[in-house]
Amino acid sequence: MFTEKKSVGEVCIVCNEVKNLGIHLYTSFICTECELEMLHTDTSNPNYKFFVQRLKKVNTPQIYS
Repeated sequence: MFTEKKSVGEVCIVCNEVKNLGIHLYTSFICTECELEMLHTDTSNPNYKFFVQRLKKVNTPQIYS
């Protein structure tokens, strides 16, 4: 689930910088700048692998029954 939120200083999982605007992907925060860069990066671009590695840090919440 994606939610856009203006927050006070969260660390982006991609650039590791404190940013005020971005999205939450499960329990992780991605700043707007990184989100836009990822969306416009072609799979042949060397940065693509970097983004994939960073997105592996996203913590998917566990659902317990």
